[in-house]
Amino acid sequence: MQKTNVMRLLDQAKIEYTPHLYDHSITDGVTIASVLNEDPARAFKTLVTVSEKKVPFVFVIPVAKSLDLKKAAAAVSVKSLSMLQQKDLLPLTGYVHGGCSPIGMKKKFTTVFDDSAADGEIIFFSAGRVGAQVELSTREALEYVGATLADITVS
Repeated sequence: MQKTNVMRLLDQAKIEYTPHLYDHSITDGVTIASVLNEDPARAFKTLVTVSEKKVPFVFVIPVAKSLDLKKAAAAVSVKSLSMLQQKDLLPLTGYVHGGCSPIGMKKKFTTVFDDSAADGEIIFFSAGRVGAQVELSTREALEYVGATLADITVS
């Protein structure tokens, strides 16, 4: 298997992970979790937003949930947030839609994981390429990314 940038960065940081590959034509996170026999509550997606001042923020939430933009804005102390336009994702992060990971973006952005991430010892998210995920320690993922936790999903 060809390593992704995410995997190389985790190797450099000496963080253990397990790669998981799936058919890249599958785009729904819940379906991907099912195909990989993952608990959907442990499978997370990475979303990029921008504030009213065009400052990017990254949010990592369970694949079956939706981001609450008001809660997310409060978590990063800005007035409002909107989703980054898909055409802006690759130039900003280095990742394509469906392959965005909180690890290895072009720049370090303020990153918030949904507080449900703390409910389990492991977490799954994109390995930085459509068709690949990594499974690793939640604690190590949070520490490596420098993320905080907050209630940021729609109830």
